[in-house]
Amino acid sequence: MRRTLLATLLLGSTALLVGVSAPALADGTLRIGLQEDPDVLDPHRARTFVGRMIFTSLCDKLVDVAPDLTIVPQLATEWSFDEAGTKLTFKLRPDATFQDGTKVDAASVKANIERAKSLPDSLRKSELTSVASVEAPDAQTVVMNLSKPDATLLAQLSDRAGMILAPSAFETFADKPVCSGPYSFVSRTQNDRIVLRKNPAHYDAANYHFDELVFLPIPDTTVRLANLQSGDIDMLERLAPNDIAAVEGDSNLRFLQAAGTGFVEFRFNVANGERAKEPFGSDKRIRQAFQLSIDRNVINEVVGFGTFEPAQQPFPPASPYYNQAIPVVQRDVEKAKALLKEAGHERVSVEMAFGNSTTSQQIAELVQAMAAEAGFDVTLRPTEFAAMQQEMQSGNFQMAQIGWSGRIDPDGNIHQFVTCKGSLNDGKYCNPEVDRLLNEARTVTDQTARKALYDQVQAITQDEMPSMDIYYQPRAFALRASIEGFTAHPDGMIRLRGVTLKP
Repeated sequence: MRRTLLATLLLGSTALLVGVSAPALADGTLRIGLQEDPDVLDPHRARTFVGRMIFTSLCDKLVDVAPDLTIVPQLATEWSFDEAGTKLTFKLRPDATFQDGTKVDAASVKANIERAKSLPDSLRKSELTSVASVEAPDAQTVVMNLSKPDATLLAQLSDRAGMILAPSAFETFADKPVCSGPYSFVSRTQNDRIVLRKNPAHYDAANYHFDELVFLPIPDTTVRLANLQSGDIDMLERLAPNDIAAVEGDSNLRFLQAAGTGFVEFRFNVANGERAKEPFGSDKRIRQAFQLSIDRNVINEVVGFGTFEPAQQPFPPASPYYNQAIPVVQRDVEKAKALLKEAGHERVSVEMAFGNSTTSQQIAELVQAMAAEAGFDVTLRPTEFAAMQQEMQSGNFQMAQIGWSGRIDPDGNIHQFVTCKGSLNDGKYCNPEVDRLLNEARTVTDQTARKALYDQVQAITQDEMPSMDIYYQPRAFALRASIEGFTAHPDGMIRLRGVTLKP
């Protein structure tokens, strides 16, 4: 299949330019264009990437991640493990308060960890399985007692599992979030905007220079860039690769990019309800054939303009856990057809769900065309992203295109997706040996020994194919040239400490 033909296919699907209403706002407001609307604004229940961006300003965590991916203090000023590795002690800063004026203390941290572990629909449970109990011996000391050593725990606490919510707001948090970050919740209009206002009582308020943040979900990349060019927004995340040249050629704009820790993949439903019983979910040979029908390099060139590095595994090449012995599978249509025939099929129908962004649409249509040549009839189901995630949880999907923003510890890129009770295992893949290996890897601190366990897991999952990695996500931002102090982080979060907007 020639690139010119594929490019023509994509151009024909480009969405019409439809403006997003963004009335002029007062000085001191930063307007940020997001690729999609977040799901629930509760860190213990949430799963969207853009939700994490909003939480970054709304909710402080025990610890944070620096641009070099090291763990740095936030609400906790210091931490240490005991010799056995089964007790983790934090010292909290004494001047942190929640946005309702109450104190961030050890008791509130204890209540948060217990909520994240016990809430029936918490998505943080599998991230905190090693925490057996939490103690608050004094107001500034938190002790986590672990059932076994956990090499992943600090990394987990640098994200939603470690975000500290006001206990007084637990029952109403999704509608009226009250947290501990530099910005307080004001309002949300679904699929339109989320507004936050500066919290003057925050311990680091002097280093946050915007009075108000407005997050605007704009799924169409063309519309998102047009809003930036017109001045209706000040910054956007996930700039489309084909728009990089336009931004770099505009003296009023600036392009920033960092190598990311995450990936985009096709997640397959192999055991979640009736839709898993169709041929695509029930026979690994069919999924293997599908992989052989897809050329990741074409996706990189046509959609990514060379920025979508092909991925075959959940660990990026910069990770010490990346397995050099797992090359990217190359497209082989004839071999794909032979596998389908071996499985008893000439053609197989499968539905692909994807979030309704421009880039996802382009990838879906490209994959649809490539897979058809090998015997796959792919129907496309574009869906609002948060709604698609709910459908996946309920088992109403066969295949879904979905991204993961990545974690600094390898466990965060694999455990919750493929263990039998993993909180993000939408396809309900289950292999007890995979569980055993991944649970053991959580207790091992030696890098070489730990990598050997992940290599064994991949030997299984590359064959059974509960998912198919497509490319590693770059962290691409476009912003007004007058914004100073902003850094693109590998985790893709929008950190606004020290960021200013020149008049």
